Amino acid sequence: MNVNVTGPYIYYTIPIFGGIPITQTTVSLLVVTILLCTAFILLGRNLKKRPDGKQVLVEKGVSMLYNMVVGTMGEHNAHFVPLIGTIFLSSICGSLIGMTGFLRSTTADLSVVLVWSVMVTLIIWYNNIKHNGFLGWLKGFTEPIFIMTPMNLLSEFAQPVAMAFRHFGNVAGGGVITSILYTALGMASAVVLNLIASSPLAVGIILAAAGVGMIFVGRLPMLKTWKYKAAFLVFGVLCIALGVLGLLQHLGILSDVPVLMLGIPAMLSLYFDLFSGFVQALVFSMLTMVYVAGACPPPEET
Repeated sequence: MNVNVTGPYIYYTIPIFGGIPITQTTVSLLVVTILLCTAFILLGRNLKKRPDGKQVLVEKGVSMLYNMVVGTMGEHNAHFVPLIGTIFLSSICGSLIGMTGFLRSTTADLSVVLVWSVMVTLIIWYNNIKHNGFLGWLKGFTEPIFIMTPMNLLSEFAQPVAMAFRHFGNVAGGGVITSILYTALGMASAVVLNLIASSPLAVGIILAAAGVGMIFVGRLPMLKTWKYKAAFLVFGVLCIALGVLGLLQHLGILSDVPVLMLGIPAMLSLYFDLFSGFVQALVFSMLTMVYVAGACPPPEET
C-alpha cells in the first residue's frame, strides 16, 4: 500500500483557475476508471444464451450483487444495483491499486470517500423530497419534537462525514501501520543481523542448529497439542532464518541488506489491502443501501 502520511504527491499543476493539482490520487482514480471500463467492455461483449467460461462467473457475480441489493433495499429499489456495484468495485480496486507500490490507494485519500458520501447523501435528500415533498422533508427535521431540530440537522450532516472517515481511517491507518512496520523492520534487521554477524561464527551455527532441534522436537509424538507444535515450528524457523542470515551477513554476502523487511510487510499488506479493503468496501456499500432504502420505502408505504 502506497501511502504518504503528508498527503498525495503532486505530479503537476494545471495553470488555470488558480492551479488545478494533478496528484497521485488523481492518477490512481484515472487508472481505476480505465481498468473498470475496460473490464466491463471485455466481460460484457459476445454474450451467449448458453453461458460458458467467463460469462458464467460474470453472471454469478451480477446475480450475487442483485440479490444483495434487493435483499437489503427491496425489489422496488433494484434500479440502485448499478450504483451499489460501482461504489463497491471502485472501493475494492481503489484499495488494491496501492499494492502496485507506485500508485496511491484512492480510498486512502479523504477527498475521494467524502465525495462518495456526499453523493449518497444527495441521493437520500432527493428521494426524501421526491416521496414527501420539500415541506415534508423539512418537517422531518422537527420530529419527534421541534426542540430536536438542531440535533436532527447535525446528524444529517454528520452522516456523510462519519461514512467517509470510517472508510478513510481504516484504509489510511493500515497504510501508516505498514509504513511504520517497514521502518521498524529495517532498524531491527540492522541491529539483530549485525549483532549476529559481529559475533563469532559459531553463534550463527548454534542458532541454526537450535532451530533445527526445535522443529524436530515439535514433530515428536509426545506433543499432542497443536499449539505447542506450532510454537516449536515457528521459533525453529525463526532461529534457522536468523542463524543463516547472520552467517551470510558475516561472510559479506548480505551486507547492509534489510532482510527482515522481506515477506513480513507483504503479509501485513495482504490483510490491509485485501481483507480490510474488501470489508470496508462492503461496509460502505451496506450503509449506502440502508440509508438510501430508508428514503425509498415500498410504494404501499408512501
